[in-house]
Amino acid sequence: MDSESLAAAALLAALSRTVEIFAGLRHPFVRHEHVSTFFPPAGVRVGIAFVLPDGREVRFEVSVAAAGDVFHVEGSITAESETLLDLPRKALPDVLDAIAVLDDYASDVAEAANRTIDRLLEEIA
Repeated sequence: MDSESLAAAALLAALSRTVEIFAGLRHPFVRHEHVSTFFPPAGVRVGIAFVLPDGREVRFEVSVAAAGDVFHVEGSITAESETLLDLPRKALPDVLDAIAVLDDYASDVAEAANRTIDRLLEEIA
């Protein structure tokens, strides 16, 4: 395999890990659905959306996109139009650096999930 094929395989493996991390998120009182969106020219956003009892949707997401000679990585938590966590957008020229940031962002967003859901449920009660 050439270096570009290896890089593509590494990125695919990182996205699989990210999906697995988000698939493991659960909350006993809130229903959820998995989110995957492709966006042009070469980007993907993956995560999970929880729907609170008051109808608000809370999204936990990370994204990676290739544009020109760099990879853009982002992570966020949003409740409807309110941003609860916005990790800084990173522009990285090396795919392995982008994968490392994607892994970190997925962990950071997932780590905050139950704590965020619990806080929002307390606000409803």
